[in-house]
Amino acid sequence: MRLEGKLAIVTAAASGMGRAGVERFVREGAHVAAIDISGDALKTLVNEFGADKVHPVVADLSTPDGARDSIDEAVAALGGADILWAHAGMPGPASVEDLDMAAYQKAMDLNVTSAALGAGQVAQHMRARGGGAIVFTSSISGLVGSMMSPIYSTAKWAVVGLTKSLALAMAGDNIRVNVVCPGLADTPMKSGFTGRSGDPAEAAANEAKIVSAVPLGRLVKAGEVADAVLWLVSGEASFVTGVALPVDGGFTAK
Repeated sequence: MRLEGKLAIVTAAASGMGRAGVERFVREGAHVAAIDISGDALKTLVNEFGADKVHPVVADLSTPDGARDSIDEAVAALGGADILWAHAGMPGPASVEDLDMAAYQKAMDLNVTSAALGAGQVAQHMRARGGGAIVFTSSISGLVGSMMSPIYSTAKWAVVGLTKSLALAMAGDNIRVNVVCPGLADTPMKSGFTGRSGDPAEAAANEAKIVSAVPLGRLVKAGEVADAVLWLVSGEASFVTGVALPVDGGFTAK
């Protein structure tokens, strides 16, 4: 098993890609602290994978206290930390015209600030164990512009920059820092990008437009992103740091 005995933290862990990550980490031998805003969804996760393997932490990561305290609670439950997948995020406003500043700030706080605070809070614990692996979640919108989601794109570009900077800053402590950049995924958050107007026809048209631009001709699956993260945090990627890895069916290869 690739993560035998490892202590892993996953944020936004109760659904979509995060949930797939928890499943893979547990399958590969890790003990996982699963952080999510939904206590009910975390209970379902624990019931499925076992309280001996998954430790639930309920937190709102869009607040500084929530982002920091949840890591402290996770580390206390696990007895340390070797892995952090900081996956929490949200689409944010669809336009910069008449920008809702509260919505803008929440998107930046959840997408960027929670990642920075989580990494900062976990670093000392990884250092104490001789190193570790941090993976952030960006997006193809963190590699190329997004006309449908300019605020999300802004935030995800920041996450890529954070990754590369921390990879340099933390290398001396044997902490590897990478970021995964998925294309549009078939997860509960999909409608937040394609269907902001609430019109199902518009959502379907937007999805079709995106799929038509993907060389492999479909959306990415949650498990495919989790598989990429599993590799990045495993010993198989022991000399990989500072990488922004697209999982996008070739979208950014053009």
